[in-house]
Amino acid sequence: MKLIIVESPTKAKTIGKFLGKDYLVESSYGHVRDLPKSKLGVDVKHNFEPKYSIPKKAKQVVQDLKEKAKSAKGVILATDEDREGEAIAWHLTEALSLDPSSTERIVFHEITKPAIEEALKNPRHIDMNLVDAQQARRILDRLVGYELSPFLWRKVRYGLSAGRVQSVALRLVVEREREVEKFQKEEYWSIEADFSAGKKSKPFHSRLYSVDGKSLGKMDIKSGTEAEKISQGARGKKYKVLSITKKDVSRTPSPPFITSTLQQEAARKLGFSAKQTMIIAQRLYEQGFITYMRTDSTQLSSFALEQSKAAIENYFGKEYSLSQPRVYTTKSKGAQEAHEAIRPTDFSKRLSSEIGISDRGQQRLYDLIWKRTVASQMRAAEMEQTAIDIGSNDGKHVFRANGQVIKFDGFIRAYTEEQDDPPAGGAEEFEGSLPALDKEQELNLEKIEPIQHFTEPPPRYTDATLIKALEADGVGRPSTYAPVLSTIQDRDYVKKIDKKYHPTEIGVVVNDLLVSHFPEIIDIKFTSHIEEEFDGVAEGKIKWTEVAREFYVPFKKHLDEKEEEVKKHIEISETPCPHCGKPMMIKFGRMGKFLACPDPEVKVTLPMPEEAEKIRELSEKTKDERCPICGKEMKVKRSRFGYFLGCVDYPKCRGISKIFNKSGFKCPKCLASLERQDKPGDIVEKKSRGRGKVFWACSRYPDCDFIISKRPESEAELTAQLEKNIEKATENKEKKSASKKKAEKRKPNSQ
Repeated sequence: MKLIIVESPTKAKTIGKFLGKDYLVESSYGHVRDLPKSKLGVDVKHNFEPKYSIPKKAKQVVQDLKEKAKSAKGVILATDEDREGEAIAWHLTEALSLDPSSTERIVFHEITKPAIEEALKNPRHIDMNLVDAQQARRILDRLVGYELSPFLWRKVRYGLSAGRVQSVALRLVVEREREVEKFQKEEYWSIEADFSAGKKSKPFHSRLYSVDGKSLGKMDIKSGTEAEKISQGARGKKYKVLSITKKDVSRTPSPPFITSTLQQEAARKLGFSAKQTMIIAQRLYEQGFITYMRTDSTQLSSFALEQSKAAIENYFGKEYSLSQPRVYTTKSKGAQEAHEAIRPTDFSKRLSSEIGISDRGQQRLYDLIWKRTVASQMRAAEMEQTAIDIGSNDGKHVFRANGQVIKFDGFIRAYTEEQDDPPAGGAEEFEGSLPALDKEQELNLEKIEPIQHFTEPPPRYTDATLIKALEADGVGRPSTYAPVLSTIQDRDYVKKIDKKYHPTEIGVVVNDLLVSHFPEIIDIKFTSHIEEEFDGVAEGKIKWTEVAREFYVPFKKHLDEKEEEVKKHIEISETPCPHCGKPMMIKFGRMGKFLACPDPEVKVTLPMPEEAEKIRELSEKTKDERCPICGKEMKVKRSRFGYFLGCVDYPKCRGISKIFNKSGFKCPKCLASLERQDKPGDIVEKKSRGRGKVFWACSRYPDCDFIISKRPESEAELTAQLEKNIEKATENKEKKSASKKKAEKRKPNSQ
């Protein structure tokens, strides 16, 4: 029996279904060796030799795999096909003391029976060029992280971090925020009019195109006074059709998903974060539903093209399929990995539910991938665009109406891509159909009005647009986008508000320090250059140690110089210290800014004035609250998750409670309960975990499960809701009981 080792237990289970008794499939549960957490782990004086160790959590796994490898006829390493997977395979040979010359390595782009069988027929050995490329990235990131991060600790505050790619991502967010702050909105106006061909015809929309023969630009009408004057001049006139221009246009579909575009579109359409998308995609891949999800290639195999064509003809009709497959070229800067695009492994099943996917998130992502892949091989959409110019009889005012009719929907029948930023007001529009008109036909002016607009600031980055910006500049690779976006959030450098990235104060401080003193670290071109060198290592053109030396030697010299030059970041407030009377310093802590005595020997600290005011407001609001454990008073405190109430007798008593927005009413279910009527809960505002939907419920949850969808206005409303809840619970109980009885009747007799 041969031993096949993969990195995931789910992947092992899926592969095990396809193979017979001649194979044992086991999982390594990820990396079995890594650089140590407690120290640098790289000998920079001896050619950047890494000092790998087996993490504590992996020691038992390694021991078990060693024993199974000894009794096996051979070992096959089947980790993922990218650089990370190649590195895991190499680390397994080192940790398990395997002979590289006799250990087989197989790769596959999808976990299906034909793909696994084909891979087993064509084994190879570990590609050390790919291993070295991953090793170079890991070591450079370790050098930056373990040497630059302590510098930030000493100059700003403890616990900060810096990294090659994460610092570039932070820079993009901070620079965009400054563009937003500097933005000065400008007012402009457009003049809109509705015309009709008669009393029975439906009015259609148009926009003023020219006045006195001069075309109007988007920003030409600056004020409401000017707009009203032009509108007044256009009223009361007779209008006719000056010209009708028709143009056939076609629209081709977007290419199949690569890693970055999957993350972008899942963020736009499904609201998934990049990290969430990759976790779900990984599960779909490991269960054999989609092909490998880390790829830069937009190509589809001949097998996939045949299957997609059959699916198109089956679900949409032959008129939607192509006579020849559509071929896409990869536009990503620094694209590599000559793999396939992300696609379903079986096109014959359109819906995720048809292939046995039960998880809601997996269903939604699979359906997105199926639609996008199939649409990429469907005929282009064909439209007819019509532009009608309508002029006043005196020739002074010309309005233009734009319309669009779909003549053949093509790929739109299956899928359309979302836009990051819709066009601003005043842009040319092609919406809906226009009535059939003739040149010189007279029209009725139904309505004319000036519309005010303002220019919009550049949009803040979302998951989709930030990944798009990193990809366009060649910063990072498919496997890095999700962890980078997670890191800058976990470090509290940025916050997501309405799905858009806003830099925090500490994020701005860290970025400004790095930009001022380490421009080479967060220079977009330099970071892109390093990525290109990693590609060179993977292709065997460059030695990884040369890349490490090119980066590290000047970096280390610069870091040593800056250690003496850069002073600790200190801000002085206007608040006098209650201990010494000197102005207090503003420092950064894990929960934001706070005030500290300038004397380093004195530990006097105070909250910032705005925070102190917030605490005073909350203290007044919660003055009647009592500790749920000892009954003593509660004090407003703050954690990294926000404000809460803690017992005044802490640490003797560790009673805590949330600060709720109360409705002013007691819970009717608690009042009706003999156990809780002495201490009924309050009806308080809550939010659902998923979408943050507001509802009102008892503060004693989970002891009491009373809930109401909107803020109650009276006790009578609460009582009525309680009766509804009881009635609904009774109905559900009866349905469940009836269902159980039916199931019991269907069971065969035990005899």
